[in-house]
Amino acid sequence: MSLIGTLVGWVLTLFILVLVVRMVLDWTRLAFTGPPWLADVRRLSHRATEPVIAPVRKVLPPVRAGGVGIDLAFTVVFFAALIVRSVMFAL
Repeated sequence: MSLIGTLVGWVLTLFILVLVVRMVLDWTRLAFTGPPWLADVRRLSHRATEPVIAPVRKVLPPVRAGGVGIDLAFTVVFFAALIVRSVMFAL
């Protein structure tokens, strides 16, 4: 196993965890506001992931289904990170 592949794999693992935090906080924001620190965590997760998601969102805009919007860019970035992570750990 390559040291660089392992390091990149762990960075991608951390990125995927931040994506999951972003997803959960975006979903829970719809149900309740929560404590003030939760908004700070949400902002931090958006700051960490938006530079990767924004360019993809320009190519794949969110899809509207009635009153619900589905962010395809988030989904593509999430699955791409999973695939690249598994490749990096295999090196």
